[in-house]
Amino acid sequence: MKVEGKNAVVELFRSNTQIDKILIEKTAQNQLSEIIGLANKKHIKLQFLPKEALDRESTVKNHQGVIAVINGYQYSSIDEILYVAKERNQNPFILLCDGIADPHNLGSLIRTAECAGVHGIIIPKNRACQVNDTVIKVSTGACFNIKIACVTNLNDAIRKLKELGVWVFGLEANGNTIYQTDLTMPMALVVGSEGFGMSNLAKKLCDEILSLPMKGKVNSLNASVAGALAIYEAVRQREI
Repeated sequence: MKVEGKNAVVELFRSNTQIDKILIEKTAQNQLSEIIGLANKKHIKLQFLPKEALDRESTVKNHQGVIAVINGYQYSSIDEILYVAKERNQNPFILLCDGIADPHNLGSLIRTAECAGVHGIIIPKNRACQVNDTVIKVSTGACFNIKIACVTNLNDAIRKLKELGVWVFGLEANGNTIYQTDLTMPMALVVGSEGFGMSNLAKKLCDEILSLPMKGKVNSLNASVAGALAIYEAVRQREI
């Protein structure tokens, strides 16, 4: 797996993820001195290559002169996510992505969740985007600083959370207004897929369906935008 771009690689170092090697564009060494210094300190192999060679290695085609190579993304468990909340002495706040297929949407949601202090994210293994090179790039490396669990069955994950006292909210049209709902309790927020929203079973399992007010002629928002607005409404309520 490749982690591309200056910010994403710096976040990779902060996460203590094992790095196999780092590819550096020869002409960009001055701009990347921080990364070169971190790599030398940790005795990580550096390769200095011409831009054309780095372009060939790049997956997302926007490497900014640096590509780190790692041996896959290390997922966490639901229990590890809940432990983060316990360590912070906070009510759990978890994001569930139900069938998000676009890596740009998933990466954006991960970035928002990490910035907002969400304790962790749960994604399904099947029929959904996984953490890949593009997701890492779009999240600017935020996926290395937040727990992400990849589960076989998202509905079973919802059931487990409910058994543990976590209130599960689904984000969908025609629900209760999000601004009039208490989001300070132990909670999980389910954001559905770009084209189809939440699955029928996931919707049935939710304790409550929440909606953002729609005042215009367009009746839906991009999944990552809707998720971001809902996440920060919870943050607002929790900081009052």
